[in-house]
Amino acid sequence: MLSVVSPAKLNLFLHITGQRADGYHELQTLFQLLDWGDHLTFTPDNSGTITLDGSENTIPLEENLVFKAATLLQRDGLGARVHLQKRIPAGAGLGGGSSNAATTLLVLNHLWELGLTRHALLDLGATLGADVPVFVGAHSAWAEGIGERLTPIDLPARWYLIVAPACHVSTARVFCHRQLTRNSIPIKMATFFQGDTRNDCQDLVRQLYPEVDNSLKIMEKFGKARLTGTGACVFVSFDYEAEAKAARARLPVGLTSILAKGINPSPVLSVLPSPED
Repeated sequence: MLSVVSPAKLNLFLHITGQRADGYHELQTLFQLLDWGDHLTFTPDNSGTITLDGSENTIPLEENLVFKAATLLQRDGLGARVHLQKRIPAGAGLGGGSSNAATTLLVLNHLWELGLTRHALLDLGATLGADVPVFVGAHSAWAEGIGERLTPIDLPARWYLIVAPACHVSTARVFCHRQLTRNSIPIKMATFFQGDTRNDCQDLVRQLYPEVDNSLKIMEKFGKARLTGTGACVFVSFDYEAEAKAARARLPVGLTSILAKGINPSPVLSVLPSPED
């Protein structure tokens, strides 16, 4: 049996630089992993079946990314019991499902002694979703292409106050919308550190979802508030934990919030050997 934290992520910025003929969007983003997320426990066996249980497990099994990831790896006779304790809300832009899928690939590759390389796992992860590869890479990273071209990066320590509005943002609705910006000029990494970035989905999402607009207005009192991914969560970063805690104490009663620290290596690497390249 092996238990691991499946980390959440933030998109510190998100520029959409074009759209391919197959409909996928070209983008640039910076994935910041967090020291907070879901909890997954894996118990391998020789049953030849995959079972999944846990809190808030309302998605049909065949559609669950944990089950899909396990099925991609499964060989004759191999089985596992997986317990998923959800903390990351769905439709929040925090990468919960993608992180769970990547964690499943990494852990079962180890427990089942499959010996798949990092590149093989990255390829499998990409078939499950655009955000899965960064979690397979298990490190905060600069991303380009459709999110699959990753450059690991060590980011300075920051604390993040995250607010989760009471709504579920449809990624498909956002990316299909005619008002979405799709022609941002590609930037260099240095431009991000100079502060000249944004989330190209933010203005559209706050138009479509009043709950997100309200959360941004609340968070703008504490600093530069930004949407993560296509949302719904918004965040502000702080140099120190005490500053983030003080801001959290000033949030309206009833607003769901998360306090997390940015990390570089994923917590998965604390319990697993890194796959060979």
